[in-house]
Amino acid sequence: MPAPRDVLTPDALAMLQSIASAGSFAAAARAGNVAPSALTYRVRQMEDALDVLLFDRSSRQARLTEAGAELLREGARLLADVDAIANRVKRVATGWEPQFTIAVDSIIDDATVMELCEAFLSLQPPTRVRLRAETLSGTLQALASGQADLALGAVVAGDAAAGLQREPLGSVRFVFAVAPHHPLASAPEPLTDDLVRRHRAVAVADSVRSGDGLTIGLLPGQDVFTVSSMPAKVDAQIRGLGAGFLPTCLAQRYIDAGRLVVRRVERPEQQVQASYAWRGSGRPDQGRALQWWLAQLESPVTRAALLGGRRAV
Repeated sequence: MPAPRDVLTPDALAMLQSIASAGSFAAAARAGNVAPSALTYRVRQMEDALDVLLFDRSSRQARLTEAGAELLREGARLLADVDAIANRVKRVATGWEPQFTIAVDSIIDDATVMELCEAFLSLQPPTRVRLRAETLSGTLQALASGQADLALGAVVAGDAAAGLQREPLGSVRFVFAVAPHHPLASAPEPLTDDLVRRHRAVAVADSVRSGDGLTIGLLPGQDVFTVSSMPAKVDAQIRGLGAGFLPTCLAQRYIDAGRLVVRRVERPEQQVQASYAWRGSGRPDQGRALQWWLAQLESPVTRAALLGGRRAV
């Protein structure tokens, strides 16, 4: 009888995925240009090695058993690990990362990120760039979990997680703002917590995948309208759908245009330190793509532009 490690190969796991996706052994065989008996034989080998049934054969459909579904879930992770190893080997050989993923917080200026991407891609590197939209603690979590190589705009307080390096982008000031037609726009200042609590708040959903996430400026018992990003929060408050704290790097132009009104509240003004972060302990561990991005971020002009200041050059 074969041992599990002899049959649980990347090719065998990919075969399982193809059968499950196709819905039958015959359809998977046609798609892979192999005989159905060959697929059946290989699945039997895996089932014998694991001493479980992977597919329910009581119907014409190739339905995974619970054990088969679990193997497929874990197999997907193993295949991702294999790809990661292959990418790391390739990076070691060439110095360039095959793929470079950047987690971009919603307070970051999108146009500046695109200008930096344009400059990077003009080098014609053998690296594919992927941008991930994140918010609040989800930005740093994407990096810590290995789903990103660089995080821009992390605003989570406290020290960086183990294995992460962080540098400041700049301070982000938050002001309490409402639309001119919102009831709080004409209320006496300073606005008390009790008064603010009576009105709906607009909040950004933290993109963190686990844990409680981070909130800024919400009061207990307050009605909340939750949106997906900081620009959406600005838009919602301009429309009078709620009130709340906004970063001046996104809201200032609307304040200057009179579409938002800043109101003084009892609570102290909020200011957070935005950072950029990456994994690794030193330059020898860095691929050439990461080195390029970190070099751009050393420029005060670039850091200011990412927080809505002057454009990068």
